[in-house]
Amino acid sequence: MPNRLAHETSPYLLQHADNPVEWWPWSEEAFEEARRRGVPVLLSVGYSSCHWCHVMAHESFEDEQTAAEMNERFVNIKVDREERPDVDAVYMEAVQAATGHGGWPMTVFLTPDAEPFYFGTYFPPEPRHGMASFRQVLEGVATAWTDRREEVAEVAGNITRDLAGRSLAHGGQGVPGEAELAQALLGLTREYDERHGGFGGAPKFPPSMVVEFLLRHHARAGAEGALQMAAETCEAMARGGIYDQLGGGFARYAVDREWVVPHFEKMLYDNALLCRVHAHLWRTTGSDLARRVALETADFMVRELRTAEGGFASALDADSEDRTRKHVEGAFYVWTPQQLREVLGDEDGQRAAEIFGVTEDGTFEEGASVLQLPGEQADPQLRARLFAAREERPRPGRDDKVVAAWNGLAIAALAEAGACFERPDLIERATEAADLLVRLHMDFSAGGVRLARTSKDGKVGANAGVLEDYADVAEGFLALAAVSGEGTWLEFAGFLLDIVVEQFVGEGGALYDTAHDAERLIRRPQDPTDSATPSGWSAAAGALLLYAAHTGSQAHRSAAEGALGVVKALGPRAPRFIGWGLAVAEALLDGPREVAVVGPEHDAATRELHRTALLSNAPGAAVAAGEAGSAEFPLLRDRPLMEGRPAAYVCRNFVCHAPTSDPEELARQLGG
Repeated sequence: MPNRLAHETSPYLLQHADNPVEWWPWSEEAFEEARRRGVPVLLSVGYSSCHWCHVMAHESFEDEQTAAEMNERFVNIKVDREERPDVDAVYMEAVQAATGHGGWPMTVFLTPDAEPFYFGTYFPPEPRHGMASFRQVLEGVATAWTDRREEVAEVAGNITRDLAGRSLAHGGQGVPGEAELAQALLGLTREYDERHGGFGGAPKFPPSMVVEFLLRHHARAGAEGALQMAAETCEAMARGGIYDQLGGGFARYAVDREWVVPHFEKMLYDNALLCRVHAHLWRTTGSDLARRVALETADFMVRELRTAEGGFASALDADSEDRTRKHVEGAFYVWTPQQLREVLGDEDGQRAAEIFGVTEDGTFEEGASVLQLPGEQADPQLRARLFAAREERPRPGRDDKVVAAWNGLAIAALAEAGACFERPDLIERATEAADLLVRLHMDFSAGGVRLARTSKDGKVGANAGVLEDYADVAEGFLALAAVSGEGTWLEFAGFLLDIVVEQFVGEGGALYDTAHDAERLIRRPQDPTDSATPSGWSAAAGALLLYAAHTGSQAHRSAAEGALGVVKALGPRAPRFIGWGLAVAEALLDGPREVAVVGPEHDAATRELHRTALLSNAPGAAVAAGEAGSAEFPLLRDRPLMEGRPAAYVCRNFVCHAPTSDPEELARQLGG
């Protein structure tokens, strides 16, 4: 029976298309085959930039004997977790419940009815460190299935019933207020690493969503401690090895608490979120470092992740070839003193080693160092020479899959960075990515807009969008509408958010990650916590709230408030894990404010008022700009010029300031 992955759109699945394992994609046909043969299903979940996924693939899935055993005893299903976050979430919850931990590659054995009964992550090819070998696991599971089928079925049924019984009642319990946000800030202060920035210990992940909350809290409540934690964390990351000191952009996380050694994969979502939050930090403080990092990260996304179709690819791998042609983690990014001297000569090489913290012993592996910037900014010419030399190295692989949600985050980041730093080219790149999502990912034929999660090479994938796709794309469209003054993006956001209200909202305001009419899994996934990205739940709350501010829609406002009940419950207890939800709550407490700028598009006074509105730190403000009398945005209705001059109108909570043509007065209205 052949391997069935050759026609998939996922780069991760395509990496396994030549395996001797007879892989199936996730499909009802695969489970029908398991029922027909009377064998269990081996579900393997990973993603293309996952280092240990590649290791297990090379050790086991490319091995003929192991593959023969898998093919004989199981129906084998391979899933890209980035394409099917719903499948990943359901079975990862089972893995974590059973083992106390999780991660990727995820290996789960299922009955032909998709009920899980045995779990793991990476398994080595031979017994190691107390771990059974993968072939021992295959043998044990197959024997249990053959000899103790009733016991296996009972275990699987119990696990499935336990998972199905877990549902979140949070939602509709009232919105978070001053008390909950103050408790959240206090909790973050307790977990803050005063020496190195960030929160908690190793491994340390970029807390972009928590930083956004801290910036918004400072803007609304004037808490200097919140701003200090945000600024110190961003500077520590920007000077550490987690930030690419030559090419810009951030790695996934640091393995240490000092931000020195990263896990080198670069994800679109991290860079979009960090680009945006550094632009917001600059907007608050005027920091030159924040400006540079925001722009370099934006330029990294455009240079290295942009696809031929105008979207943005998912990730760059951690691994690439070193000088011996072995695939090694971090090979593209690390340097020895000798390599610096080879490129720059002895004198400049020594200076570069001092500037970037490159030592003879190395800060990484085998005498190599990750570049850091503990002192002042490096000489631009020196950086440029090193960057040019690095470009000659074998590059990390790129996952060219376009994920709707992460492109939504990138659209928001590039649009706002372009507006902040007067880089119209970045706004153009954001617009092109938005155009791609409308043309390729949005289906207008299904009685209401439906959104596909992925595409690759201009071909749309078969998997339905989940809540985070609808919410993050709407967020991107709303940011683009504010920056560009093009109301069509508000309209497209409305199409998506109408589906959120119709298809994803449950009882009491709770949200689900999959639509009411989506494929039924053993449990309907539902997770309000923000991890690497805003949860679909938090992202939807934010987009619904902003859309309601633009349009006055009470239905969308009510849905946002219902969703924020979970922030009231979790914010004081686990603020690190609901950062975007807390940021949305700050917008709610601030109004959010509604800003209408009216005047001729090319009038300098109109542009200055519009820019003043966009540079405001008012949390989650809705900004609309256009000609007086325009129907482009609801906020522009009945907003005339002031004695023939461009004007700005600021309202919140059904109360409006006097209109003004003075940018300084507008800034005061937005800052008070």
